[in-house]
Amino acid sequence: MASVMQMLIGKRLSPEEQVKKWRQTVRAQERELEKSMRGIDAEEAKVKRALKQAAKRNDTTSCKLLAKEIVRSRKARDRLYTSKAQLNSLTMHMQQQLATMKISGTLQKSTDVMKLVNNLVKLPEISSIMSEMGAEMMKAGIIEEMMQDSIEMGDEEGIEEEAEDEVSKVLFELTDGMLGEAPGAVGAPLEDQQPQAQEEDLESMAARLSALRA
Repeated sequence: MASVMQMLIGKRLSPEEQVKKWRQTVRAQERELEKSMRGIDAEEAKVKRALKQAAKRNDTTSCKLLAKEIVRSRKARDRLYTSKAQLNSLTMHMQQQLATMKISGTLQKSTDVMKLVNNLVKLPEISSIMSEMGAEMMKAGIIEEMMQDSIEMGDEEGIEEEAEDEVSKVLFELTDGMLGEAPGAVGAPLEDQQPQAQEEDLESMAARLSALRA
């Protein structure tokens, strides 16, 4: 009966085991971010090919739509790279915790760990896992507090302010200067040049890329 109760309650981890568990969790989240980045890269490559084909048809409306998706995906990928670097830094701090614990016998409070965890909690892709880890670290006495507003929504809201310049650069880059150099080069709608089926394909492609960022 005692063994059954232990299974139900769960084994209480030692501080060393707890730190090792956190390190394993961090490494797992790094792999998840790498997977997300590969997915964005693969879908973006398809969008780039579609944009170049649209440019050959002089379909500037589709070009601008796809260029906006590329701008958004690049921002999302940059955000994931930054978060992966922070996860790597967190792993090193956990290694330091293990080294310190072997000397002092206890886990040490760390403002650096607290800052990293609070930053990583803001990332939607790993927010729930980092919140759980942060709560465990609070109980262990490593960090003092967690941020309440865990999800940042600033990327999508701020994209429109700088979208035109970024979109223009992407268009100029991917069309070898055919589009994007002049401010009004991509502004005129050309729906008549685009069949309905093709429009649906482009919207589907944009939706897939958007889903990978979410």
